[in-house]
Amino acid sequence: MIAPRFRLLKLFVIVVITVILVIAGKIIWDYLGSPTGPALFRWATGRESDRSTLVTIQRERCEGAPFILPADGFIGLLYNDPNGPYSKAAPHQGIDIFSNTDPGITPVYAAYDGFITRESEWRSTLIQRVPDDPLNPRTQVWLYYTHMADEQGNDFIEDYFQPGTRELFVKQGTLLGYTGDYNGNSLRDVWVHLHFSIVKDDGRGQYTNELEFANTIDPSPYLGLPLNFNCGAQPVQCGVDISQCTVP
Repeated sequence: MIAPRFRLLKLFVIVVITVILVIAGKIIWDYLGSPTGPALFRWATGRESDRSTLVTIQRERCEGAPFILPADGFIGLLYNDPNGPYSKAAPHQGIDIFSNTDPGITPVYAAYDGFITRESEWRSTLIQRVPDDPLNPRTQVWLYYTHMADEQGNDFIEDYFQPGTRELFVKQGTLLGYTGDYNGNSLRDVWVHLHFSIVKDDGRGQYTNELEFANTIDPSPYLGLPLNFNCGAQPVQCGVDISQCTVP
C-alpha cells in the first residue's frame, strides 16, 4: 500500500468521503434552518403519537376561502419550498400532506367542484378542471392530486375514476381515493402523502405541465391557510394573515 498509485487512491477516497459529508451536512443544516425543516425532522424521527401534534385537520372551508383541504395530515412541504429534493431554482410546485397512517387509509376529497380526468397511463393521479377560478373569474384552472397508490403502483383511487376517465363532474368533498407512497420509477422512497397543486390552463382548455413551478399557483388564498414557504413557521390554521407571504 506504499506504492504511489495506492496513496493517490486513498487520497481520492478521503476527498470523496469529505465532499459527501460536507454536502450531507449542508442539506441537514439547510433543513433545520428553514421554516419547515424542524417540523419535518420531528415528523421523520417521531413516533406516531408525536406526529399527531403536527397533523392539520380542516374539513370545512376557512372563512373567505373557496377550497377545502383535500386530506388531513402534516403539511410538511409547502408551495415554493426549496428543501430537497427541490431547490431555489426549482422549488416545490404544490403542497405535500403527509399521512399519519399506512398507505390506503387516509381519504382524499375533491377540494372544489369540477370535472375529473384520469389519463389512461396514470396509476396514482387525478386532475380536476375548474372552469371558473373562484378567485380569478373567467379563468380556468386545474387541481392536481397524486401519490394515491402503493409502492408497486396499485391504486387507491375510487373505482368510478378508472384510467381513461374524462370530464366526470364531482362536487366539493367527493371522495377521490386515499393517500399512498407511489413514486413511479424513481428509486427515492416517499412517505405516505398527497401531493396537491393548482395548475394553470394553457389558454386552449388544457392543463400545463405541473412539474414546472411557473405553471402552478400558490394555494394559500384558495385554502385560507399559510401554505407558502415565505409564510415561515406560522401555524397551518384558518385565520392566519397570509397577505404578506403569498406568491401571485
